[in-house]
Parts: sequence; C-alpha cells; structure tokens
Amino acid sequence: MALSIPSEQIPPGMKAVHVGSPFLATAMEELSSFGSKKVFVLANNSSRKFLEGDDDNFVNILQAKGMLAAPLCTSIGMGGGEEGLLQAANEAYAADADVVVTVGGGAVQDAGKLIRLWISTKGSNTATDATVQGIQAASNRDPMPTLAPQIAIPNSFAMAEATIVAGLTTTSKIKSGAAHKSMMPTVIIYDPALSAGLPDWVRFGTALRGVEHAVGAMTHPKSNEDIRTRALAGLSIINENLKKLVSNPECPTTQSNIYVGGFIAIRALNTGCYPALGHLIQNQYSARFGVHQGSCSGILCGRIMDYHFDKSKEHQQRVSVALGDDTGNTPAARLVQDLVAMLPAVSNAHAQVGVTDEMLKEFTQWMFENNLPRYNSLSPKDFGSAEDIYGMMTKPLDEL
Repeated sequence: MALSIPSEQIPPGMKAVHVGSPFLATAMEELSSFGSKKVFVLANNSSRKFLEGDDDNFVNILQAKGMLAAPLCTSIGMGGGEEGLLQAANEAYAADADVVVTVGGGAVQDAGKLIRLWISTKGSNTATDATVQGIQAASNRDPMPTLAPQIAIPNSFAMAEATIVAGLTTTSKIKSGAAHKSMMPTVIIYDPALSAGLPDWVRFGTALRGVEHAVGAMTHPKSNEDIRTRALAGLSIINENLKKLVSNPECPTTQSNIYVGGFIAIRALNTGCYPALGHLIQNQYSARFGVHQGSCSGILCGRIMDYHFDKSKEHQQRVSVALGDDTGNTPAARLVQDLVAMLPAVSNAHAQVGVTDEMLKEFTQWMFENNLPRYNSLSPKDFGSAEDIYGMMTKPLDEL
C-alpha cells in the first residue's frame, strides 16, 4: 500500500508535498497557481531525458508556452561544486527568473535554494557575477525579501528539498552553504517514474541517508521524545521498504514509501537537531574525498553509533527495535551495518572508495584541530583527542 505525507509533517513555508503524483501535470498545475512567467529549470544530467526532447516533455512545453526563462541548466555536479553553482545562479539572474524548478538529487535541490537567494538580490546588488560570499550575505538579510518559489522534483531520496539548509562544496573542497527559513522549497513532487534507471549507488545510497537522518535525530543531545517518536516512525518505514527495494528496485509503491519514510525522518532531524554528528562528519568526509554521501553513511554510520553507544544506549536500543530486533538487544550499529551489507553498490570500507590510512590520519587531525568543540556539542560522548576520532573512524566492523 502506498503511504502519504501526513499534513502535520509539512513544514512552515511549504505549500504541498505530492508523493506518487505524475510530475509533469502536477508541476504545470503548480506553476499556474503561482502565475509564473519565467521558469528556470535546473536538473542533473541523469534527469535530462525526462525533461526535454519530445514535444510533450516539460522543457518543450514551457518553451512552447513562452514560459522558459533560459535553456535547461545541468551545471550542478555531485556535492554542489562551487563553479557549477555560480554558473547556474548567473544564468537564472540574467534570465529574470520568477520561479525555480529543480529536478534531480540533493545537490540540485540545494542549488535551487541558493539560486533563489541570488536572484532575490536583483535591484539591490551591484555585483556583476554571483559569488559564494555574495550568496551567503544574501542569506543574512533582515528583513529577508520574499524569495521566488521553488518546485523541487527529486529523483532519489537524499531529502535536501525538505530542509531550509543548502550545502555546496567550495573549490578548496570544503563543505559550506547557507540556511534561512525562507529557503524552504515551496512545493515537492516525488514521482517514482523519475527514479527509473538510477544507478544502484544513487538509489540505495540516498535511501540509506534516511537511516542516517533518523539515527541522528534519535541520538542528538538536543532531541526530545516528540522528535524521537517521529524519527522512529520514519525509520521503520524506511527499513521495511528498503529491504523490499533490494529485490524489486523499480517498484513505484516501494520507492514512494521510502520517500515518505525519509521525509518523516529528515523533518524529525531538522526540528532542532540539525546537523547531527554523523551528518556533519559525513558531509566533511564527502567533500574531502569526493565520496557520495550514501557510501559515507555506509562507511561511518555504524562506527559513529558505536563510539557513543555507552552514552546513548537507551536511544540506540529503540533504533534496534525499529530495525527489526523486537528485543532491542542487538546493537543498532551492527543492524545498520547488516543493512548496508544488503545494499548494492554502497560501500562500507574506506579502501572501497580509495581512502587510505594516511589520508584518514591527516583528515582526522584536521577534524580535531578545526571542529572539536562543534563535534562535542553534537555528540553524546565527547572526543578528547585526534586519536579518539581516528579510532572511531577505523573501528573494525566485526567489532561493532
């Protein structure tokens, strides 16, 4: 049975979440409701085939109606690289876009939020080209002007479209970004047809991120019972349907249900618990080594849980139950890693993604020198040294 997003889960600033709806008809209806005249469409390359080519595809329809602000933009790469982001922001700005439609994964969804910030500076901005610093400055305005609407059409389960935060990776390979409540996308449309043919590392890796979000919400020092109840509800849905997805990766109902579970989990995390320890460390690992965040979770989620188990045991036992152990006695870190082992093309070892021990030692020293106070504010258990972080990152999986 296909599930839907409960109305109470839809956050402030968001008009609607359509799950399992055909994206073309739904997007055109929403654009009509906005009175949109100049639509800027941003997509990843894998989504291009769904958007242009035939006369009845989205971009062609917009062009025929005189609504397309600029040619389809596909400059956003994995992790939201700075160069591609700034190119897209400049194109939307020059086109006087009045709505942004984002089709694809988390990097594209986050880029849409940042582009909305940049185009909102028109009329008050003397800069000729977008910069990361200019976009971040735009996020700090008070009062914040009304941003152009964003219709987010994800093709996977990363859930960036359900948050007010937007990440990017600088040319120095540092994770950066901006956040403001006004950056929440206006409408989400998840159509499982857009997930057709996704590589396994995207499909299963982004679905695993939902587990990460739920674990983060459960064990965050600022969490509460309401947040944890919602996180567990999302986690149970993800766990049940992710296992089904392994045997039938293209099932529309299963994919829609994973989307619902992932949405509930990310909304729990973002209710006072963002970022969680694992979320932050994995974002940094991804930016440093160019690893997809699904494999970052596959490599690090269980190890991070194991590190602070003695301080978060009660909450981790509830995670174990949600992952199928009714007794709660099997360590949640082990159950997470057992789930990872089931997922095609999702890594669970540093060596599988080309990260050597020497690279890890250098990285964990950087983590300690630059992030220790922040890590300790997010972790149930403090880190006292770079060796603590290194030991966590390299814990043998058979010892979890």
